[in-house]
Amino acid sequence: MVTWDRVCDLVSVLPEVEQGISYGTPACKIRGKLFVRLLEDGERVAIFTHEREALLTAAPETYTVPSHYTNYPMVVVALDTADPVELSELLTESWRIRAPKRLAATLPR
Repeated sequence: MVTWDRVCDLVSVLPEVEQGISYGTPACKIRGKLFVRLLEDGERVAIFTHEREALLTAAPETYTVPSHYTNYPMVVVALDTADPVELSELLTESWRIRAPKRLAATLPR
């Protein structure tokens, strides 16, 4: 099972990641902009993605979209069923979405 500590380890290799708080829970940000946060239950994270529909279709037990995220490019990831390799890729995508364009361009694809 992936834990919040593991999520923090995965994003620590990305440039300028800051740990902080968002809506009262631990979060990681890029230049003050949220890109992943632990939800209140401590078992799921919210991230930004352009692949939401594909994720929901491929693994509905892992990926969900609460109604308050309907109008945002976000998905909720259940850590207990998340594949660590796929989650790492999604965290990098979330970072890219939120990072300034010049900074995002410095990260190899």
